[in-house]
Formats: sequence, C-alpha cells, structure tokens
Amino acid sequence: MIKAVVGANWGDEGKGKITDMLAEEADIIVRFQGGANAGHTIVNDYGKFALHTLPSGVFYDHTTSIIGNGVALNIPVFFKEYQEVVDRGVPAPKIMISDRAQIVMPYHILFDQYEEERLGGKSFGSTKSGIAPFYSDKYAKIGFQVAELFDEDALREKVERVCETKNVLLEHLYHKPLLNPDDIMAELMKYKEMVAPYVGDVSLFLWNALKEGKEILLEGQLGSLKDPDHGIYPMVTSSSTLAAYGAIGAGVPPYEIKKIITVCKAYSSAVGAGAFVSEIFGEEADELRRRGGDGGEYGATTGRPRRMGWFDCVASKYGCRMQGTTDVAFTVLDVLGYLDEIPVCTGYEIDGKVTTEFPTTGLLEKAKPVLEVLPGWKCDIRGIRKYEDLPENCRKYVEFVEKQIGFPITMVSNGPGRNDIIYRK
Repeated sequence: MIKAVVGANWGDEGKGKITDMLAEEADIIVRFQGGANAGHTIVNDYGKFALHTLPSGVFYDHTTSIIGNGVALNIPVFFKEYQEVVDRGVPAPKIMISDRAQIVMPYHILFDQYEEERLGGKSFGSTKSGIAPFYSDKYAKIGFQVAELFDEDALREKVERVCETKNVLLEHLYHKPLLNPDDIMAELMKYKEMVAPYVGDVSLFLWNALKEGKEILLEGQLGSLKDPDHGIYPMVTSSSTLAAYGAIGAGVPPYEIKKIITVCKAYSSAVGAGAFVSEIFGEEADELRRRGGDGGEYGATTGRPRRMGWFDCVASKYGCRMQGTTDVAFTVLDVLGYLDEIPVCTGYEIDGKVTTEFPTTGLLEKAKPVLEVLPGWKCDIRGIRKYEDLPENCRKYVEFVEKQIGFPITMVSNGPGRNDIIYRK
C-alpha cells in the first residue's frame, strides 16, 4: 500500500514531522519531486534536523530511503547531508537512488543566481538552489540522468554540446565567466564515484515491494499552491507538488496510492514572493512568527523569516482538493494558545463579490480576506494525547476549520516532537 504525505498550502506545513512519524510503520520512504530548495524540520530522539534531500524516514533502521526519478538531485549536497546525519549518531540509512533521477549541475546554481540578479526587483524569490534551471534543462532534454554517468564517451560529447549553448548565454546575457567542459567532466566523474553504490532501478524495486505487501510512503515537498500548474503561477516551484505526481516521480501505479495525508497548518505561513491573501504584518505577525514552529517561523533552507497569516479556508480547501486528500494532518495547533481571539479567513472578496473558491493569480492579487473571529483557548495544549481532553474552544476551532475545508482532520499535532500527536476518529 502507498501513502503520500503532501502539503496543502505554500510549503512549511510540517510535512517532515508527519513523514517521520508515519515512517515508523513504513518499509520504504520515497522523495518524488523537488530538490534541496526546501527543507523539512524534524525533532525526534536523535535531536533536531533540517533535511533537504534525504527522505524524512531516514531515522529508522528498518526503512529504505529512496530518491525517485522526479527529484532534482544535487549529489554533493545529498552526501553532505547523509554524512551529517550519521555523524550525529543516526544509524547509516539504507539508500537507493533512481538511475533515472537527474543531476543538479553546478552551473544550474550559477544560472539561478545570475537570473535573479538580472531580474532585480522582479525576481521570483528563488532559494538559488538551481531548481528552475535544472527543470528547464530536464524538459529541454539537455539534463543529465544518473544513468548517463556510466557511459563516459557519450557523456563527454553531451557535456561539450551543452556547454556551447550555455556559454552563449553566459557571454551575451549575463556577462559571466564561461563553462569549461573539462571541469564539468571532472566534476561528473566525482559524482559517479559517490552515487555508484546506491544507484538502482527504483520503479522495479517499488513494484516488487508492492507485490510483497510492503508499505511505501511518498514524501512531497512544498505544497499545492506552489504547483506549477495549479498554484500561484508564476510564483511557484518547478516540479509538481501534488500527490498525483508521486506516481510519476517515484514510478509507481497511480491506483496504488490509497491514502493521501495532506498537511495543513493551524495558521498560514509562506516563504518567498506571491499572493498571500490572509497575510498579517507588523507586531501581530512578529509575535506569531516568534512563537511559531519550533524556534520560530524561519525557512529551513534559507533562514528567511516566513510571511505569516491567519488560517486560510479558501486556499486550504482548494489545496486539499487538488491533492485528492483522504486525511488532513493539522499541525502547530499549540502555537495559537496565546491568543484571546483567532481570526480565520473564510472567503475572498474580489471586485465586490465574495467567493470561497480559489481563483487564478490575477484575481488572487485583488482578493481581500473575509475574516471570521473565533474565541481562543488561552492555555498550553502540549502533552495532551486525547482529542476530548483538548479545551472546548480548541476543539471548536478544529471542527470549524474541518467544516470549512470539507476534508476530515484525522491527526492534530500539538508540539514539535514525534509523539506530540492526537489521532482523531
């Protein structure tokens, strides 16, 4: 059976914790899209970790962690992260890397930086991890699959061909130093040595695992609203963030994905640019940011302060619908315990009309939040393990959100630790 853990919103929903928790019962955890551009923060018995490429299930010795073909694989970053985890006392994870995964090249990162620099004030707020240039090259069919590292002659010919086109841009558009094919070849040969012990046919491995009745967990990165098709285009990421893409990015049959756990925060946060209707500012935002997450709301990759907002029912309902949600995991509920009243965005006012359906970007930028205010519960709810033991106003908040979004909240997270979770029927 396959379960997918994905985000409902802009990313940063707390997927890492939910994956880490569900991984206890899984045999295999697969990252199926994205690269090292977004991180998952995890707090467990080994300490606090920010993972960028490693699947969030690496902390169990019974699991196999897989990098699927849909991932943007930065090989040095991946192995540095692997080493850091092992150095901190985690047993060496069992790793498999798809022979069809593609490689983030050093020049992808340079092009990402150069383009953001060139755009100046009109930039996309990229993490400068090379993700957009990587996926551009993948779909322009000039990317490098891991499998290509093992045919040196064909690889050299391709490297020279790619350098020719890249150098035209470097010289005439960016006015930056040109690429040297010999340097790139040398780098790729180093990559080959690093990945060789781990490379395999992932889709076949997963097919056989399914036949043996193994439990597979797909781990998504970012959330619905950062999807290039269904998100706040163009302020999106460059790979699909939806559970449906898990079938493609991992190479598994779509009908095997039986559970889609969509992670939703009890308030909103976002990193990077783009429309964010329920956003709050000033002292109100600073206070929520300071109290939020574990150690505050700052990007796990960039350290940038996250933009803060109240829970957005419109965006979350849409985000859950696009994921094909079977279960909602509702996170960081404990953070809201300091508030007397908690505003919730229940609709968008666009050109004088109120809608509860999420629109395209042009309309979204004109939207004003319609807020409904709920009473707070004014106490600390960490440590509570049963739903009925939560304060009444806290339960009312969960049930109000559930009704608004129309998908069942079956898990409520009330703290950063692995065991800070309440299961709800």
